[in-house]
Amino acid sequence: MVITRATEYAIRTIIYLAKQPRNEIVLKKDICRTQNVTPAFLTKILQPLIKVGIVSSQRGVGGGFLLAKDPEEINLLDILQAEEGELNLNHCLVDDDVCERDKHCSAHEVWQEAQNEMIKVLCRHSIADLVKIEKVKVESLGLG
Repeated sequence: MVITRATEYAIRTIIYLAKQPRNEIVLKKDICRTQNVTPAFLTKILQPLIKVGIVSSQRGVGGGFLLAKDPEEINLLDILQAEEGELNLNHCLVDDDVCERDKHCSAHEVWQEAQNEMIKVLCRHSIADLVKIEKVKVESLGLG
């Protein structure tokens, strides 16, 4: 499983927004420039995040985007699910009736365990955590 390019850019954009002053609108052109994304693609990746209440948008002159939630309240699973839907490693985990072997399949339990662990890891890492990690890395590289 590989996350989509849209999800990768969504995570990068949310981290960028989290590094801006709280409740400050960030211009679309600034996000596009700093994240190396086209305006059309940015709009596409932010729409699901607006829909679930992670990002707010403001139209018109001086319009742009800002986080609608505190970075501590946003985790990687929130963004992944907004962009790609529910996390499921296999079809048998989506619907019990997909596979008649679920009751005796030895791999079914492994898929379930792996999915549960992945969800735990993604929930454990907030955007605020990622901002802190990035800051430490940038400073250690002498880029900050």
